[in-house]
Amino acid sequence: MEETAARRAAEALFKEHKTGTKFRTIDPKSGLASIADAYDIQDRYVALLMPEQGEAVGYKVGLTSKTMQTFCGIDHPIGGVVLARRVHQSGATVRRGDYGRLGLEFEVAVRIKSDIPPGAQTPAAVAPHIDGVSAGIEVVDDRAADYGNLDVRSLVADNSWNAGIVISSFSAQWPDLESMHGKATENGAPVGEGFGRDILGHPFNSVAWLNAQLASRGGGLRRGQLVMTGSVMKTVFPTGPTSYRFEFSGLGAVEVKVI
Repeated sequence: MEETAARRAAEALFKEHKTGTKFRTIDPKSGLASIADAYDIQDRYVALLMPEQGEAVGYKVGLTSKTMQTFCGIDHPIGGVVLARRVHQSGATVRRGDYGRLGLEFEVAVRIKSDIPPGAQTPAAVAPHIDGVSAGIEVVDDRAADYGNLDVRSLVADNSWNAGIVISSFSAQWPDLESMHGKATENGAPVGEGFGRDILGHPFNSVAWLNAQLASRGGGLRRGQLVMTGSVMKTVFPTGPTSYRFEFSGLGAVEVKVI
């Protein structure tokens, strides 16, 4: 995408967030014609966020489960950038009023041990490059989007809606991730569940997809970066003060309080 057009679209997105504008499809006249164009805008939008939110420390992968793909009407994964000041530890408190509309997604988080080569395309090839796995909750801001008419390019340009992550302690040893069962509760009451295999068949497939996507743009996953691999269940939208807990059998739990 032409540099000036990408910059202008990014600046418009930045302004929309500052003014509380509802999510909307980016005008095709802006030059946004492809997913590649959307990532061009995302790059520049994230750069505008960095002075306030810190440097990039990792990524999120979205739409990795059939549940989420059906929910959003999009049939392939998408990626976004996680910034340093948006990383929270288990037990953190988030404020609904800080977002256009706060959503929570319940995921497997991983930490990269060493740079992943572009050819690592399977869980077995990815595994040696990961040194930690944990339960995680992604904080998303969909700005009250209309899920019946989502434009994936506009979604990707808007950093795939990532607004932060909440993670528990990383474990250097983890159970079989395919069969691992995750359960989310709100104030102790069940709100959803899923398995590791719901994330593209295996959470590390999500990591491999992301690495390939980054490689296609001249990058890749690097040592120390964090990756949110995608939600095992449908997004939850808190409507008032409440607390959530997400636990994976054999891995541990992560908690977040919403006020």
